[in-house]
Formats: sequence, structure tokens, C-alpha cells
Amino acid sequence: MDKQQLSKDILKLVGGEENIDQVTHCMTRLRFNLNDNQKADKATLKNTPGVMGVMENGGQFQVIIGNDVPVVYNALVGNMSKSPTADNASSSASTGEKKKRNPISALFDFISGMFTPILPAITGAGMIKGIVAIFVALGWLSDTSSTYIILSAIGDGAFYFLPIILAISAARKLGSNMYIAAALAAGIMHPTITALLADGHNSSFMGITVIAATYSSTVIPIVLAVWIASYVEKAVDRVTHASLKLLVVPTVTLLIMVPLTLMTVGPLGTVLGNGLSGGISWLFDNMSIFASILIGGTMSLLIITGMHYALLPIVVGSMTTLGYDFIIPLMFAANLAQGGAAFGVGLRSRNSKTKSLAYSTGLTAIMGITEPAMYGINMKFKKPFIAALIGGAVAGGFMGIFNVKSYVITGLAGLPSVAAFISPAISTLLYALAGGLIAIVAAAVLTYILGFQEENASEPVSAPASEPTTPAATTSASAVEEAKAQDEQVFSPITGEIKPLSEVPDPAFSEEIMGKGFAIQPSEGRVVSPINGTVFSLSKSGHAIGLVSDTGAEMLIHIGIDTVKLKGQFFSPKVQAGAKVTVGDVLMEFDREEIEKAGYTTITPVIITNMHQYESIESAGRTTIKEKDLLFTAKA
Repeated sequence: MDKQQLSKDILKLVGGEENIDQVTHCMTRLRFNLNDNQKADKATLKNTPGVMGVMENGGQFQVIIGNDVPVVYNALVGNMSKSPTADNASSSASTGEKKKRNPISALFDFISGMFTPILPAITGAGMIKGIVAIFVALGWLSDTSSTYIILSAIGDGAFYFLPIILAISAARKLGSNMYIAAALAAGIMHPTITALLADGHNSSFMGITVIAATYSSTVIPIVLAVWIASYVEKAVDRVTHASLKLLVVPTVTLLIMVPLTLMTVGPLGTVLGNGLSGGISWLFDNMSIFASILIGGTMSLLIITGMHYALLPIVVGSMTTLGYDFIIPLMFAANLAQGGAAFGVGLRSRNSKTKSLAYSTGLTAIMGITEPAMYGINMKFKKPFIAALIGGAVAGGFMGIFNVKSYVITGLAGLPSVAAFISPAISTLLYALAGGLIAIVAAAVLTYILGFQEENASEPVSAPASEPTTPAATTSASAVEEAKAQDEQVFSPITGEIKPLSEVPDPAFSEEIMGKGFAIQPSEGRVVSPINGTVFSLSKSGHAIGLVSDTGAEMLIHIGIDTVKLKGQFFSPKVQAGAKVTVGDVLMEFDREEIEKAGYTTITPVIITNMHQYESIESAGRTTIKEKDLLFTAKA
């Protein structure tokens, strides 16, 4: 897959650069804040090769890519004329173009947008802390040596100065000056201030009490402070002459916000943070099993909705105030359960392609990246996803019984992060590993027992092999994939003029990203079957028909470009998904003239999508063609 081309396709399908307010990425998703979500072509994006899924959540438009998302993100940003950062957000907000969202959606968007960029820093620092803990536990490193002190400082640095890192990220998300925010955080963390407040006695500023508080490694105080500072900065900016902005805006903002934070915002945030951490600690101390089962069983649902980002401040707060966290082990259990369910699919499936995908995505999931397994396998077959939720709940209950904690923050809750569970008591690590094994086995066994309707097979996987079954309603193109490929003659589905794919005004076709074949400029508004086989998909909008021949060729007939936007208008399907067809059977009628009047081209690509099974495409040598004339031959 050409990542450059994929990034261009995504940029076009989300409505173009002018529709992008901000874009970031996490481990598997591009996360867009679009000016208008309705301008994004969600249906086409979902069917774009290289895109695993599309979601809208918390006001964000999320495009799921998988492990290659950093490459696609870099290519996407490289194709844009200006950086898609909070600078864009502030400009659009200033012109009133920013759309309104409900407070809950806005909160989740703010939390995810603030924490996602800093995850690499705290993940790297957390892993270093885990490695140091392993070395000390194995006796490879003395905790009094200078090497230990330096490595510990590397691991602790990102957490000690977390307010500064968060200040920069929060300001970027809010559209305020990142460096003023960093200066604000540095001011409240200055060694002189720290020493002044360290003895627990209150001080004063201009006769106003400054409550003693510690700000290193905290989250809520600086987030509140930067949020308020963003309004102060913008207010000062509005009333200051352009020639004085550089001097006046930062000076006034810092003079107001540093004392205000020390006197009110900081202590309030500290109380809230300590209360939140204390509440979580109380919950796990008194209702450990219930809480662990609930969170372990629903964590994957939270990840799907993006609500897991709301847990990040809790995780960080617990880690910095208590020295440990209960939620990361439950993320670990839920992720491994998703991997186990995918393994169960691989064990049960009779389709080689499904088996391969299930095992590979299952391995990715137990390494901590769950989206490929969740979206590509478990949610696709439904019952495996339910099995994964149950597996996460069972493993979560086990971890709750044995009070498993995480002692460092890790970015990926998977096998590479087991160092997070190392403590002076080695039993914590052993219980965590046992819980992970329970998650994998429980989910895999449940998946195998429950079975699933395999869309890529001609019969339900859950049915015993000895019993007759009814063909699935939506037989997939892969139903005969295991058969050895043969030469495939493809007859014309449309009367018209033959064009090379390079003339199709869509790079997914013109650059043969989706497959090889030819295009036809229709002279009539009818599509017939080009092969003997099965209709395995029919788009709701009627513009695209997927077929699989009796010998295994997977085909796509795409009537027009961007015609999905017509939402079925001018299209009249004559078959349903799952129908058996022979050459010449009518599949679709469409009003060619009305489609073109609406501003859409009707040029129709006719392509083989599983070209990996064929060596070449051999044209029949025609320039014009009628229905049922030989169009091309796919040579195996």
C-alpha cells in the first residue's frame, strides 16, 4: 500500500485541507477535528484500501489505519500547505467558524487532544523506570550507584516536570501560546517557590494567603491554570495595540496567572486531584473485585468510544500521588482478551485468509495495539468481541482478587509493558502475567465455543461440519479463495466505450490501488453480470457492486466517481447480496443522464481486486463494447 497515495485519498475524503481544523494521531488512528463532519465522505473512506474503519466520537472524526498510522500521518501533514495544529483552531475560532459541541464531547476531545501528544514522553520515561526496577530486582544494578541515580532521573524527569509538558500540550489544544503556558508551569515549579511551600506552612503574596501545595508530578492544577490563562491571554491580546502585543500580552498574563494559580487554582486542583486519586483507591480497596470486573469487561467499549482518555488524568494522578495505579492492569487484561478472541477466530475459522489475519492481529493485540483485532476480526464477527469482553472481565476479577497494581505508566498495555508490574514483591508481576494468560485463554475458548457466522465463508463456522448448512446471505469474495486460481474471462457488464483506468478521475482506480482492469464510459444505463458467480456486496447507495466468480476472481463494478454522494438516487438495484448470477443477468439500472446532470461522471471501473492471485490482465482488444462481449482475461 502506497502510504503517500493513501494520505492523499484520506485528505480528499475528509473534505480537503480547508475542512481540517486539527489532526493528530494515536497508535492506530488519525484523529481529525473537522470544521464540518458532513463534508467527509465516510462511506468511501471505510472502503478505501488501507483504512480499517471510520468513527465519529466526541466531536472527533477518526480514521483507523493500524500500525502504519505514523507514516500515513506524516505523509498527510506533508501534503498540507499549513500545519494542522491548534494555530488553525484559534484562527477558525476567531472568525466564528468553530462549531458548537456539547460539554461532554468537548471535554473528551480536550483530554484526548492534550494527552495523546505527550504519551511518547511519559511512555518512554515509564519504560525506563520499569527497566531500572528489573535491573535492581535481578541484582544487576545497585540502588546506591551513580548509574542508578542517572537512570532514575531519566525515568522520573518526565513525571516530575509533567506540569510543564502538560501546559504546552494543553495550550496547543486550547489555541493559546504554548510558551507562555510553559513559563506559567515553570513559575509555580521554580525551586524557590517549591522551597517556600515545602514545609507545609502557608505564605502570602501582597497580603493574600498562598496555600502550601506541591505541584511536581500533578495534572489537574496546571490544566485548570492553563485553561484560565487562555482566556486571560486572549482578553489582554484584544485590548493591546499590535505594536505592544509582544511585550504586554505575556507580561500581564504571567503576572496575573502565576500568583492566581498559587493562591487559588493550584490548591483547588490539588484537592480535586488528591480526592480523585483517593476515591479510586477507596473503590479498589473496598470493592476491588466488582470494580475490576466492571472496568476489565468494559475497557474495550471505552476504547471504541474514545472515553478511555477520560481515565488518563486518573491514572497519572494515582501514579504521582499514590505511586501505583489499578487501571493499567485492567487495560492489560482487556487488550490481551482481544488478542485471545482473535486467536479463537483463527483456531475456528476454515478460511486461510481469515486465519492469517486473525493470528496476526491477535499477536498485535497482545502486544498492546488492539484496533486491528477489534475492528478487523472480533467486531466483524460479533461473538468474538463479546467473548473478549467476558475474558477481560474474568481476568479483571482475578487481578482484583490479588490486588494487581501498575507502578509505571506505559503507552501500550500489552506484553512489552509487563515491567510496569514489577515491585518489591515479585508476586505482583506473576499475578499480572497469570491474569493476562487467563484473559487470552478465556476469550479464545469462549470464541471457539460460541462460534461465529463467518462472512468470508459459505457456511456458519458455529455449525458442526457434518450438518448441512444454508449459504450465507452475504457470501464473501473469499469463499473460494483457497481454490487454486484459474484464468478468468471477464465479459462486459455495460455497453459503451472502453477506457484505460488511468483516465478515471480517482487515484484509487487510476493508480490501480484497488485492483486492475478497465473502465467503461456507458452509453446505456444498465449493468449486467460479467461473470458466473455470486454477488457478495451491494452498496446501499447502489453505485458499487462486488462479485466473486465461481473460480475465485473478486470483482468490483463502480458506477461513476463520487456517486456515493447521491445516496441511491438514480440507481435501481435488480439483485441482492448473496444472489447467484450468470453472465448477462441484470444487476443494476441507473439513470445515466440524470447522474451526469447532477455533476458526476458515470465512467465505470471494472476491476479484479484480488490481483495477487493473477499474473496479468489481457485485454480483448476492443475500443467500444456491448454487454456480454469479452472485456479482458485475468491470467493466473
